[in-house]
Amino acid sequence: MEKKLGYRLITGKDDAEFCKRISKLLEEGYSLYGYPSCTFNGLDVIAAQAVILEDSENK
Repeated sequence: MEKKLGYRLITGKDDAEFCKRISKLLEEGYSLYGYPSCTFNGLDVIAAQAVILEDSENK
């Protein structure tokens, strides 16, 4: 089994799919880290959210 990363920065278009990606990571044991960030690329709002594993052993 592949070791999970302790820190991940998830980015993408701010839509339902992005929210599903973050929700899935929360279900896998990750916690939100800091505040989300957003920018506009001229077409879409792009979001970024950092997540961390609280378990230092990384599942």
